[in-house]
Amino acid sequence: MMTSPIRVTRPLLEVLEVLLQALDSNADDLHGWAIMKATKRSGPTVYGVLDRLEDLGWIEGRWEDSNPEPSKPRRRFYRVTPTGEVCARELLRERCPGAHQRSHRVLHPLQPRCPAGCAV
Repeated sequence: MMTSPIRVTRPLLEVLEVLLQALDSNADDLHGWAIMKATKRSGPTVYGVLDRLEDLGWIEGRWEDSNPEPSKPRRRFYRVTPTGEVCARELLRERCPGAHQRSHRVLHPLQPRCPAGCAV
């Protein structure tokens, strides 16, 4: 059983699921808006989760050099670290058995499969 100092919430599980789906499908790093859209969660909720995961070293964030649309601000992209992948898979196995099936196909749109049946 995984021991972790993090507070496990449904939004955290959903964000992890989306990030792992992106990793499994060899997708590019995801920016916050894409994660918000996939999880159907608000910006403060998603960015709060991303900040916590980044502080734990489970994900890495990077700013793009410049936004392709000059009138828009730069975006921050996120990817799962090797440590984060192990911890996230273990956490999802504990809290959402069967929710995340390792897949090598691209999932469009990325959506979490960790519904209300998860033990949060």
